[in-house]
Amino acid sequence: MRFTPIILAQLVEPLDRRRFEAIVERHDADAYDKTFDCWKHLMALIHAQLTGAASLRALETSWNAHANAHYHLGCGEIARSTLADANARRPVEAFAEVLSMVAALTDRSTRAEAKNLLRLIDSTPIPLGRVFDWAKSNGRIRGMKAHVVYDLGRDLPHILDITDANVNDAQIGRQIEIEPGLTYVFDKGYCHYGWWSAIHAAEAFFVTRPKSNMGLTVKAERQYGPARGDGFTVIGDQEVAFSSKGDSRLPISLRRIEILRDEDAKKITVITNDMQRSAVEIAQAYKFRWQIELLFRWLKQHLKMRRFLGTTPNAVKLQIYAAIITYILLRLAAKAARTKFDILRFSELVAVFLFDRRRLAAIDEPPPTNPSRKRDRPNPNQLDFYYAQNFPGQPCRLREKVAAKRPDEGKRARHHGSPHLAAIVASTLSCAVRMSRLLKRRTE
Repeated sequence: MRFTPIILAQLVEPLDRRRFEAIVERHDADAYDKTFDCWKHLMALIHAQLTGAASLRALETSWNAHANAHYHLGCGEIARSTLADANARRPVEAFAEVLSMVAALTDRSTRAEAKNLLRLIDSTPIPLGRVFDWAKSNGRIRGMKAHVVYDLGRDLPHILDITDANVNDAQIGRQIEIEPGLTYVFDKGYCHYGWWSAIHAAEAFFVTRPKSNMGLTVKAERQYGPARGDGFTVIGDQEVAFSSKGDSRLPISLRRIEILRDEDAKKITVITNDMQRSAVEIAQAYKFRWQIELLFRWLKQHLKMRRFLGTTPNAVKLQIYAAIITYILLRLAAKAARTKFDILRFSELVAVFLFDRRRLAAIDEPPPTNPSRKRDRPNPNQLDFYYAQNFPGQPCRLREKVAAKRPDEGKRARHHGSPHLAAIVASTLSCAVRMSRLLKRRTE
């Protein structure tokens, strides 16, 4: 029978071990943990993400319970003390580069569709409890913040940085590599005129919301009358400029587009440096920004980004990187298997059958049987014999059934009656002799 690896082994197949080892050597990630290397650490954290292990003890127990599956993963049993030390000391940069390696495996589409040319930028807070006494507060939450760039066309999140909660979003957003022709969509937290000028100079575009204290003067009207979109109506399209000296810091042309949402009749104002596309297309691009909010919600609800397996900043960052790596691997596996399920149902099935030997493409089907094992295949035209009981003064009772009608019952009867085959044959012959004598007497 053809060897079938476990589900976890198939999930991590896209990880190139040679490139992985090169990354580990470049960052000296195995300097302090010789027996529990970086590969074993990543496998344990991916297992924790998929199974929802709530503590190091739970992760140790669930992982060591499947010792027969460790060989083909290149791993072994773990101890929670070893895992705790690795979480505290292993360099985060190694996992960050592994994330970049996994992200490069996604299929880059060349079609010039609207959502394939978008990059959504946002940050999500990660609240931490009182045990994390080193965590800082931004006035609303106390914890950390993950800054993410989301490629909507490839469904690919990439972490820019993981910082304290009080770090300004625009400070991290400026680290992104600007690609010409793309449109970067972000909220008003990324207001930085120098960065907006850099985006414009790189022949890229941005769509964002202005702050309430941003004074703008109308230079020209670009649209007269409303224009319908998908769930919204564009009620205004104007070419604007700063009312104050801000125009000297942002010497580019701007458009202000006013949108009225259908669901709650709320008016939303966005500004952009894109002077070519229609107002409806720009409004739709800003509407796509909600997809990164849905991504954050999915990650926090279905992966471990709320409860952590360590209390140090290094442990928290490693677990966040492992969560994003797990998400991308799930996406790659679902696409390769051409599964009919959505990502939520697929991840649930992967968690249930994580150490089962079955194909990802048939994860919802029972595993195949071993063809080398002999199986009883009765002829559907063959009669099955049951117990023959012979009582004094009565003819022999012989029951027959066609095996094709109820093969399971026939199998059980044959298996159970096989030790009494001689008694069945003797009883059958006795019945035949009696019947022949009875017929002979009647003919006489």
